[in-house]
Amino acid sequence: MSKNKTHSFYYRNSLSIVFVALFFLALAAQALFGWKHHNNELTELGGTPVGFGEYLYSGHFFSATFENFQSEFLQMAMYVVLTISLRQIGSAESKDLFKPEEVDREPDPNKEDAPGPVKRGGWRLTLYQNSLSIVFFVFFILSWLGHLYGSFVDFNEQQVLHGEPQQGLSAFLAEPDFWFETFQNWQSEFLSVASLVILSIFLRQKGSPESKPVDAAHMETGK
Repeated sequence: MSKNKTHSFYYRNSLSIVFVALFFLALAAQALFGWKHHNNELTELGGTPVGFGEYLYSGHFFSATFENFQSEFLQMAMYVVLTISLRQIGSAESKDLFKPEEVDREPDPNKEDAPGPVKRGGWRLTLYQNSLSIVFFVFFILSWLGHLYGSFVDFNEQQVLHGEPQQGLSAFLAEPDFWFETFQNWQSEFLSVASLVILSIFLRQKGSPESKPVDAAHMETGK
């Protein structure tokens, strides 16, 4: 801990701070332009434009936001789970093909700075040692439900504006729109992970923990 204190709080947490800041900036920009886009649609269809605060509770905003969230959480959940047992020779994102790695060893409850669940053992340890994938899958399910809710509400709002009857959830799920939105995001996330796994075999980025050392052989697996 004393080593950590040789640098400022912002230096020690700069990676998460920057990404969280970028997230909120992008979310704010999405909300602003989504609001303007939605009001343009409402005006064209003879509806009444909504205020920005009201838009943040709309199906349109929920659908657009959680549509992206769920694909990201699915990507991370699948990545965390599949990298336990699957391998890619030469990739910086893969474990070694033959020898066990540090992440495979059994947790030591006698380690001085081990987290509480490791020291207690039992069900707490079982839950904790799978907690990363569990949380990602829970976030994915919640985001998927948020996307479903937003798309369902927005769909029925569009139905009303077009003079069509509103539909129930089962009828909505039989429509292609929701599934088109879902799979167009999933495929892009799977492509991005595949690109990182494969490109890290041959390409390098000096200084990045996501890359192998610049002088590492192409078929050297792991970081």
